[in-house]
Amino acid sequence: MNLEKGGTCGKCGICLTVCPVFKVLKEEQASPRARIQLIKAFTDNKLTSSPLLKELISKCLMCGNCAAICPSGVDHESQFMEMRSRLSKQQGERLEIKGLVYLLAREQRLRLAAGLARLGQEILPDSFQRTHDLGNIPIRKYPRLNRKPFRKTVPEINPPKGKPRGTVLYFTGCATNHLYAETGEATLHLLTSMGYTVSIPQKQTCCSIPMLLHGGETQAQQNIQQNIDCLHQQDVEAIIVDCPTCGAALKNKFPAMMRKYGLEDGPAMEVSAKVVDLMSFVYERLDQLDRKKTATKLTGQKPVTYHTPCHLKNNFTSAARVLETIPEIEYHPAADSTACCGGGGTFFYEYPEVSAKMGRSKIENARKTGAKIWLTDCPVCRLNLSGQLDDGDTITMMHPAMYIAKLFDV
Repeated sequence: MNLEKGGTCGKCGICLTVCPVFKVLKEEQASPRARIQLIKAFTDNKLTSSPLLKELISKCLMCGNCAAICPSGVDHESQFMEMRSRLSKQQGERLEIKGLVYLLAREQRLRLAAGLARLGQEILPDSFQRTHDLGNIPIRKYPRLNRKPFRKTVPEINPPKGKPRGTVLYFTGCATNHLYAETGEATLHLLTSMGYTVSIPQKQTCCSIPMLLHGGETQAQQNIQQNIDCLHQQDVEAIIVDCPTCGAALKNKFPAMMRKYGLEDGPAMEVSAKVVDLMSFVYERLDQLDRKKTATKLTGQKPVTYHTPCHLKNNFTSAARVLETIPEIEYHPAADSTACCGGGGTFFYEYPEVSAKMGRSKIENARKTGAKIWLTDCPVCRLNLSGQLDDGDTITMMHPAMYIAKLFDV
């Protein structure tokens, strides 16, 4: 393990000011600084592998805030990921987490599991769904899985509407493909209406971040290589992602992992250079939206607010820039719009009490804005926050692509 990766920790504690877990627990052992020191002690053989060490290293949202603010340039995320992977192998994982890694390693497994899970949603008794939770979310509040995977419902090549402007690839990710088909539909309509041919490679698969966080480096290799192969071999203007975590994986993790596997990273670097978040892409091309077609009747012109996912703010342009720029949008920023919601991949499931405290604060501040529509790009953030809304809440959550597509009537 390369402890010097990206710089040496000066123990200044600046990272504590931006760590969402530390802000809730207020314990030094829950801070990025402490994790770096624990990793150093482990690397120097002063600390042995143990369940407690695994918990301290894993109780992290992997949001990247610490690395983004570190004056010494410490690459916290890479060190945490590598240590988590090592401890997962040494200490093991919960059965359900092992199952997740197994499913994500092959698209056909995930497709079959999604189909069975959807059947389970339909036949599970209402009494059970009302009284049981998964993590910090009641089962009855989980969204229904797609009847068919999104990529099975659309052509691989989707021609533009109107004047052609170029070709882009669309990496849908697992959540859009199996859970939020409406996000994929809105993204596709938005891009084609802007004049782009949208290619949706059918051989794409999981971005591998969940596997890498839970000791599945070996399983992730085939996924990473398969994604690079299908995204690299085409001459396109951009590779569009609607999920910030997928975007961070393609942009940052793929080249690093190829080097770690001892493989050529050239294709991964070329893919990385073209990866862009959907709303970042839209923001740079607002002039390509037909403002004359603005739908003034958009759900009664309800005010909107926005939650910025951590992986988006640390890698791409926030959709808030789009909301601020378009005068037809009544945008009410929340006081903590850039604060972490506590979703963090499987964090909301593994550490529900910590996650719930973050989520409740976010929801309270969203309510204070008076907004009726709450936008966020990350599917896990959306799942986590919408799952914690009260039954009487009048807030509707959606991906920004859905809102913008409706606003411009595309």
